[in-house]
Amino acid sequence: MKRIYFDYAAGTPVDPAVLRAMKPYFTEKFGNPGSVHAFGQDAIAAVDMSREAIAKAIGAGFRDIVFAGSATEANNLALRGVVEKFRETNKARPRIIISSIEHESVFQTARDLERTGIDVICIPVDKHGIVDLKKIKESLTNDTALVSVMYANNEIGTIQPISEISKIVRGFRDKNVYPILHTDAAQAFQFLDCDVNKLGVDLMTISSHKIYGPKGIGALYSQNIKNLRPAITGGGQEFGLRSGTENVPAIVGFAKAVELATAARAAESMRIAVLRDDLWGGIKKIFPNAEVNGQEENSGKLPNILNVYFPGNAAQDILTKFDLNGLSASSGSACRSRAIESSYVIEALGYGKVRARSSIRFSLGRPTTKEEVAAGLEIIKKA
Repeated sequence: MKRIYFDYAAGTPVDPAVLRAMKPYFTEKFGNPGSVHAFGQDAIAAVDMSREAIAKAIGAGFRDIVFAGSATEANNLALRGVVEKFRETNKARPRIIISSIEHESVFQTARDLERTGIDVICIPVDKHGIVDLKKIKESLTNDTALVSVMYANNEIGTIQPISEISKIVRGFRDKNVYPILHTDAAQAFQFLDCDVNKLGVDLMTISSHKIYGPKGIGALYSQNIKNLRPAITGGGQEFGLRSGTENVPAIVGFAKAVELATAARAAESMRIAVLRDDLWGGIKKIFPNAEVNGQEENSGKLPNILNVYFPGNAAQDILTKFDLNGLSASSGSACRSRAIESSYVIEALGYGKVRARSSIRFSLGRPTTKEEVAAGLEIIKKA
């Protein structure tokens, strides 16, 4: 049975060109980047070139890119790093502001920090998943260390007005350091312009395995690393913020994936959007009562994500039937799916647990074809 994969928001296959770029650094150029001999020099040169390439792709500088073991780790560095630095220089009780539909790596980190004595303000979203800008403005205080709002949601695909949020935050802080603005762009990077200057962000997280690069590598853009406390101490790698020997093959692969994704962004966005619309049209014919969760207008959401509510059907039952017939989808974030919990993202839109537990996320990717969508619809009809 040929399996159909509609879960690209969870993970993507490594692009063959990415794999080719990585291979020499597993065998021939295996040196430690910290070594001063030729093998080490080859390794650090590869890391430096990769850092420069990723920085250029987002309009940043060489020293603005900090590599981490994942986007989750990068988000932790952003939140914990800013809060701890704030505590060093301010006697006030820190406050951070997040949206109610952040990825678990931001949401749970914020809750963990709350237990250490900081205030967490969770800004609501409307039924489309758009954050309330007025509430953000009203929640800003002189004690606010960080505002973190994701660029595009991983479950419903809604795109947030980050540049508008930046105007609010920068207007409030005037010439001060705080609040610092962070955005998680792990899902957004493949399809949206992530130029940090246009967005107006101080910190931005990106991920490799969402863009056909290897797993186990992410990056945090930081407009000023002096605003962060280290995540991991030791040998002082990554400008002192994330010690540990650099994962050279993964860093090289990440940079190649960024190059490919940036080059294909416009064309791939248009192609995937057509396939997503075909999928949604087919689902409506099969199940007329089905409804979309989140933003319905194409301009306000990622082209690859379709989150569908199937009234009267439990998501886990549907997913099991899909899987038995060769179709892979999900009920939401892969980081939480094994817990079989209802989606807090769907609930945050104003819906109850019943709808959240009856919703499926389909996410298409670079290998998805029109034929696959048609075959997937046949499986959906059967299930």
